[in-house]
Amino acid sequence: MFWNVTQSLMEGFGKTLEIFILTLLFALPLGLVIAFGSMSKWKPLKAVSKGLVWVIRGTPLMLQLIVIFYGPGLIGAWASQLESTNSLIQWLATWECFDRFTAVIVSFVINYACYFSEIYRGGIESIPKGQYEAGQVLGMTKSQTFFKVVLLQVIKRIIPPMSNEIITLVKDTSLARTISVYEVIWNSEIFIRTDGLLWPLFYTGLFYLIFNGLLTVVFGRIEKKLSYFKA
Repeated sequence: MFWNVTQSLMEGFGKTLEIFILTLLFALPLGLVIAFGSMSKWKPLKAVSKGLVWVIRGTPLMLQLIVIFYGPGLIGAWASQLESTNSLIQWLATWECFDRFTAVIVSFVINYACYFSEIYRGGIESIPKGQYEAGQVLGMTKSQTFFKVVLLQVIKRIIPPMSNEIITLVKDTSLARTISVYEVIWNSEIFIRTDGLLWPLFYTGLFYLIFNGLLTVVFGRIEKKLSYFKA
């Protein structure tokens, strides 16, 4: 029984890792884009970026999952009842909802990109303006100053809050079960329903502890590598 449970949880944890990796792959660069939008001098772009961050950070990830998964189908069903020749309405009427896994990835990417964007923004804005002025004096362009002088200092400053968010992401993957994506906790609950076994649910905690422990070690080493920055 222990081996059967372990195999099932390993399969579920594979899906958990898939959600984790894909979320980071897309959310990290998207977060930087949103951060630049939030710092933009063009007011409409700044307002849109800040508004998106405000909405996403102010609502639960579980609610966002439900809206993204069920929303398109509900809009399409509503639109199909309207007798209209409007091309947008007709498109909505034929718009099929995301499959479950895609909805999870879209929700997680948007959510974590917004959180990452605030970490990026805080790190960039924490660098003294004198660093940019010094780069100009040396004849460097703004992009050269940012990538060659500022970027590594920003990375050093954002590693602690970023590592905290990434570890939180590992645990938040369990929310995928809200729309019936079979991650590790979902697989453990199967044994509760079929065999009346409660211990597999607690066993899942070991998977999270080991993985988060490895991430903690990795981020600790990254911080040491960047410790030569005193700022």
